[in-house]
Amino acid sequence: DRGYAFSVRGLARELACALDLQYRDPAAIDVPAAEGHAFPVEIEDPDGCQRFVARRITGVDPTAPTPWWVRRRLLLAGIRSISLTVDVTNYVMLETGQPMHAFDTPSLRKRITVRRAEKGEKLTTLDDVERTLDPDDIVVADESGPISLAGVMGGASTEVRSDSTDILLEAAIWDPASIARAVRRHKLPSEAAKRFERCVDPLLPPAALERAARLLRDHADGSIQPGRTDEGVPRQLPPVTMAIGLPDRVAGVRYERGVTARRLSQIGCQIEVRSSDEGTPAVTAIPPSWRPDLVEPADLVEEVLRLEGYETIPSVLPAAPAGTGTTAAQRRRRTVARALAEAGYIEVLPFPFLSPTVWDAFGLGPDDSRRRTVSLLNPLESERGEMATTLLPSMLDTLVRNVSRGMRDVALYHVGQVVLPKAQQVPVPEVGVAGRPSEADLASLRAALPQQPTHVAVVLAGNRQRAGWWGPGEPASWADTVRAAEIVAEASGVSLTVKAAELAPWHPGRCAQLLVGDLPVGYAGELHPKVVDALGLPKRTCAMELKLDGLPLVERRPAPSPSPYPPVLLDVALVVDAEVPVGEIANSLRGGGGDLLEDLNLFDVFTGEQVGEGKRSLAYALRFRAPDRTLTVEEATTARDAAVAAATERHGAVLRG
Repeated sequence: DRGYAFSVRGLARELACALDLQYRDPAAIDVPAAEGHAFPVEIEDPDGCQRFVARRITGVDPTAPTPWWVRRRLLLAGIRSISLTVDVTNYVMLETGQPMHAFDTPSLRKRITVRRAEKGEKLTTLDDVERTLDPDDIVVADESGPISLAGVMGGASTEVRSDSTDILLEAAIWDPASIARAVRRHKLPSEAAKRFERCVDPLLPPAALERAARLLRDHADGSIQPGRTDEGVPRQLPPVTMAIGLPDRVAGVRYERGVTARRLSQIGCQIEVRSSDEGTPAVTAIPPSWRPDLVEPADLVEEVLRLEGYETIPSVLPAAPAGTGTTAAQRRRRTVARALAEAGYIEVLPFPFLSPTVWDAFGLGPDDSRRRTVSLLNPLESERGEMATTLLPSMLDTLVRNVSRGMRDVALYHVGQVVLPKAQQVPVPEVGVAGRPSEADLASLRAALPQQPTHVAVVLAGNRQRAGWWGPGEPASWADTVRAAEIVAEASGVSLTVKAAELAPWHPGRCAQLLVGDLPVGYAGELHPKVVDALGLPKRTCAMELKLDGLPLVERRPAPSPSPYPPVLLDVALVVDAEVPVGEIANSLRGGGGDLLEDLNLFDVFTGEQVGEGKRSLAYALRFRAPDRTLTVEEATTARDAAVAAATERHGAVLRG
């Protein structure tokens, strides 16, 4: 995946190194001195264009056919023949690795300028598509505007036509990162871009243009003009110094004397062997112009090992270090994941990055702490360059993707980390790969790391219980997300309490805050209808997110001991105001029922004329059991009455007849 290897020139060099053969560079041709300029060119953006070279050929026969040997070689390389001029530029690109572009000289207006595109500028490329340019795009322009998307594709206004006789050939060196971004932005891959985004030899353009010009002269009766435009200065690659025995130490192999210097010379490096400051032999290598990837001693070591053959490195199975097993936090994570899977949720691994526009869809306020994110310098997708402060955006995106593929009933979960930025940004040192970082560098890196706590989230849509011969399905509701949180808490060995709350993106009337003691650890409920519409989610989508690292870490839990005594099961229906949260009623029942109330479960919610306007009936199944004896019905009834009395005192609950 190297730019120089995208050519016969580069492949021949690699083959010569592998077989220890003499290499003759096809680009080593005599390039006559220029007599003036071929065309006026100005580089306004030297960072985007390191070098721009142009030659002019006049009197080209537009009807001249492409020689069969050129067409055949292009065909074998997967490139179709178009016209002699275009075929020559493609042929020389395959031969030398230097992409070129041919302009119809009479179509150019006065002078060429290399610059960044202006916002809103448009260019119709050779594929007859009008493209809106980005200010990050590098363009070749004349007085009429952009005429080529640099390094990617030329423009239709200056293309070589069937009657073109005056040709301006251009060979340039473009910034690889800018070309790669332009290809992704415009979704426009090309053979030229493949090479530019992997780096092209900056010393190659004059020789490549001379080769192309001679082919047009020989096969199209063209006249090579003596002028040559050559703007920009190729950058000298810095030397790299390493201990001459470093490849031996890395590979664990004792190479013969002189192997390191010989192999580095074969790939084109200028070598100087001398003693280092410590008195040990060291080699200083100046990388060749086509190898800008050689920047560290590790890069030189890789080349020596590669050319000597990885198969010569012995395979030694290292002894396994004594381990301590998984940590308590790791065991808890596995237990939680297994519990959710057993409850019917499917684990997903969503995309960990997000777009900042999602916060507006979530309805977050401008001061919401979740908007403060860590930005990536080189994101995989330009529109998703933020680290997630919550798992919900990526989980909901995964939900939408599954629903779009025909899934109607979806229950997903994910246990993963979020990234919370520091209150004040800490400077990050630049650490090389030549050796182990210093303790000071390691301390600075640790201090700059953002917090990365582990969260667990679930999302639900459609039916929680599918329909079938057993009856109609049961739609997913906010209560299912609360139950998912309780499953997480039970798997973690802690007790969870629930109370009504309001927090975007949840529905204000169907949102529950999750607490361990007095510590808030998460939220669950049904999403707000506006959020559902903004994200294209199914109606009544529900979600839960909980801070797993916020739960107390219980390393040792007593094993549950089954009681030998039978339970007493009693049902109770309470009429309460519709605004009273269900969780608070349940907490009151637990408090009033005392130690004899082992468990309770809400199995029915009823509203209607029978209970009155603004009221609802909540039906609970209560399970009573004594740890040391068989509980009598009278004792269970007394405990039930105490539980109802507590709910009546705190919330005005009335026992329904």
